[in-house]
Amino acid sequence: MADNRKRRRTEPSVGEELPFKNKLKPDSVILQILKDFSASSSSSSSSSKTLTLQDLTLPFTCREVADLSLASVRSNIESLNLRIAHSILSGLGFSFDVPSRSAANQHYVAELDRIVLKDKSSLRPFANISTVRKATITARILELIHQLCLKGIHVTKRDLFYTDVKLFQDQLQSDAVLDDVACMLSCTRSSLNVVAAEKGVVVGRLVFSDDGDMIDCTKMGMGGKAIPPNIDRVGDMQSDALFILLVEKDAAYMRLAEDRFYNRFPCIIVTAKGQPDVATRLFLRKMKTDLKLPVLALVDSDPYGLKILSVYGCGSKNMSYDSSNLTTPDIKWLGVRPSDLDKYKIPEQCRLPMTEQDIKTGKDMLEEDFVKKNPGWVEELSLMVKTKQKAEIQALSTFGFQYLSEVYLPLKLQQKDWL
Repeated sequence: MADNRKRRRTEPSVGEELPFKNKLKPDSVILQILKDFSASSSSSSSSSKTLTLQDLTLPFTCREVADLSLASVRSNIESLNLRIAHSILSGLGFSFDVPSRSAANQHYVAELDRIVLKDKSSLRPFANISTVRKATITARILELIHQLCLKGIHVTKRDLFYTDVKLFQDQLQSDAVLDDVACMLSCTRSSLNVVAAEKGVVVGRLVFSDDGDMIDCTKMGMGGKAIPPNIDRVGDMQSDALFILLVEKDAAYMRLAEDRFYNRFPCIIVTAKGQPDVATRLFLRKMKTDLKLPVLALVDSDPYGLKILSVYGCGSKNMSYDSSNLTTPDIKWLGVRPSDLDKYKIPEQCRLPMTEQDIKTGKDMLEEDFVKKNPGWVEELSLMVKTKQKAEIQALSTFGFQYLSEVYLPLKLQQKDWL
């Protein structure tokens, strides 16, 4: 009996009122709020002109890439090879002129609300002991990409790595050079026909074509539809959703999918199950662009949750050269925010102490320009660092496994409580 008492959950008993549920208005009221929000967002998207780098006068030159056809990629590789052959025949050896993707060569442009890559580059000579191996990997990757262009097929990054394991040694090395090559050829990584394995999933009020097959995401079960790695084959998006709900973690996504949250409040739910992959970022941007729907984000209340949100919105430093294609503008931070911990009375036993590394990451983020631009983000992040407390989305389960879908999110939507 004593052992059973120790294991008893703090979850409300049957018939007990869930915290803050009495503040909820009828679903019809919340739906009207969402309809007004969606209409306003759609109108704003239609009337406002999307700024590009060409519209701005910056004190430095930026490097951006574009989607290229396989024929164009092949032609660029062959032109590069021809220049290398001439250099070798002239007795000069050869080297690759590789755009620098270091932090010092990146810049946050507030007008675009994304990170861009400046035009600095460095030589990667073959006849140098410190760069010979990386130059060899670069030449090998170019050769493999040329083969893909000739055959017109796609491979995964893992496939690419296994074509020459002894040379690459570690997939991180082949992945990094793959990004270098995309930069060198002035094309998106997708244009190279190298994709990552399927990771992201989507469920809810969305119908789209995947390589000619029509997919209805309301009929994909709890697991949803895997986001196709070849976004160029995705088209004809249709939806009656009022918003897109971007979820950081698989556990929260499964809860919302099983509860059919998208039927109660028409929406599309998408997750990359943690760190955003390229396919999910491209898919989210395509949904936002084609459907003109607002995007609300649900992430953990920790520095890494906000980092993940910033990758979707402002881009990653690793792929800043392709930020114009990979970023989704104007994502709203719905939750879980540091101020929610007290507002929703999350018990102390469900909060976690921040580690020294967490605190350092939080303070470093406060120095980032894309955070400084958002006063609400600064306030929330400062509160997190001050209290030294963090919490996962699953902390809400202390009030019941369905508290997220039954109370927390509906109340957030009702109050338009997003940043």
